[in-house]
Amino acid sequence: MNLEDYKSGQVLLIDKPLNWTSFQVVNKLRWEIKQRFKIKNIKVGHAGTLDPLATGLLILCTGKFTKKINEFQGQIKEYTGEITLGATTPSFDLETEIDKNFPIDHITEDIIHQTTQQFIGEIDQVPPIFSALKKDGKRLYELARAGETTEIKSRKITISEFEITAINLPKIEFRVVCSKGTYIRSLANDFGVALNTGAHLSKLRRTKIGDFNVANAVDIEAFIANLKL
Repeated sequence: MNLEDYKSGQVLLIDKPLNWTSFQVVNKLRWEIKQRFKIKNIKVGHAGTLDPLATGLLILCTGKFTKKINEFQGQIKEYTGEITLGATTPSFDLETEIDKNFPIDHITEDIIHQTTQQFIGEIDQVPPIFSALKKDGKRLYELARAGETTEIKSRKITISEFEITAINLPKIEFRVVCSKGTYIRSLANDFGVALNTGAHLSKLRRTKIGDFNVANAVDIEAFIANLKL
């Protein structure tokens, strides 16, 4: 592709690696495009954040296609991942250390499969305190890291599919299809509560956004290599 292609608008499907923020991916690719074509700036944005500990599909838009970001953000998403039962963390994932342990002796495979049904359809979900949502002008994770407690209101989300794909206690693997605004970390925590134990998200991968599939995405190194051709 040439510079005009990027300016007129491209949709880039990137397979985000572990421990990168979505903004780091945007900044890296913007810098690489600028270096390649020796320009001062170009618009690049992402359509839906992935946490640093998550991997998978990240849609980037360039040039005039940055206007499509809201459209892509609103589409249905699919995730796969792993929930670890018997322990909770303040962030609902591995960003923070385990703070409480719970028994899991009472949990059977049947109970696990049956409990998923409680989460199908439109449900109320409380976002995690360790999130980028804002309250009174501050990010919730900033308040959490400062040790401040704050009330977070629940919001309506829709989960159309919640499938358990493997059980090897204390770990269970899953696939979820859900609406915009769903926090899989919160789902993991709430799933633990529903099972009368604790739980946290131990792996997460975004596999689809609308009709876009991670199978068609490239990693950052491959994008840079193609850019230099």
